[in-house]
Amino acid sequence: SKQSPKPALVGVSSPAPIPATPAAAATPATTPTAAASPAITKKTPKKRPANVTYSDANTGVSFLYPRKFALTSGDKAQPQLAVMGDVPMNFVQPGGVAVATVALPGGSYPGTDFESAFFNVNVNRSVSEQECAHFAFVDTRNADGEPVDAEKVKIGSTDMEMTSNFSASAIKQAETQYYHSYENGACYEYVLGLGTAGYGAKNGIEPVNRDEVFAKLEKILATVKINPVEQEHVAEQAVTSIAGGKE
Repeated sequence: SKQSPKPALVGVSSPAPIPATPAAAATPATTPTAAASPAITKKTPKKRPANVTYSDANTGVSFLYPRKFALTSGDKAQPQLAVMGDVPMNFVQPGGVAVATVALPGGSYPGTDFESAFFNVNVNRSVSEQECAHFAFVDTRNADGEPVDAEKVKIGSTDMEMTSNFSASAIKQAETQYYHSYENGACYEYVLGLGTAGYGAKNGIEPVNRDEVFAKLEKILATVKINPVEQEHVAEQAVTSIAGGKE
């Protein structure tokens, strides 16, 4: 007998087995810490400005001075120099008040006879505008001892009157330059001073360049500004001056 034909077998191909991936071959996961941590940058410290601003609300005075210089104000602002001791104010009337003094460091000029130098500000509200143009002391550089008229100078944008004073002994010298200007109803006085000691007394000591020292002080003077003063500050200063009996 004839056999019935067998149905055709349809071959279903199974997917090829995927070989197991070795653990060592797996791509390492990136750790969140390594991926998220930002690059560490060092902050560069800001350099402090070379100059410092001094400002006084009572007198309206402001000026710039080198940071390395020493500032004193108020009652402690009375400067001193070799030979002269306390440097006097040079107003023709009493009532002067010391505002501020800036002093150069003692070792500014090693190997020279430099001892000290300063820039000083005083103010006198008891002096008229006409009197402010004059000075109490005669310029002692005049051999005849006759008064020397003040010199008219222009510092920055300000017109001023200027005179100088010089004192000396065998080994100590002191030189001061006085400048006057009248603003805010008051006479403002700026004093530049230089004291020297030791020149000729020791070997290896050279005279300091006086022009260079005064040029540094004049740079401070050139930055001076006088701002308007409120009346309560003027009254307060007048009471302080009378109570203290300063000249």
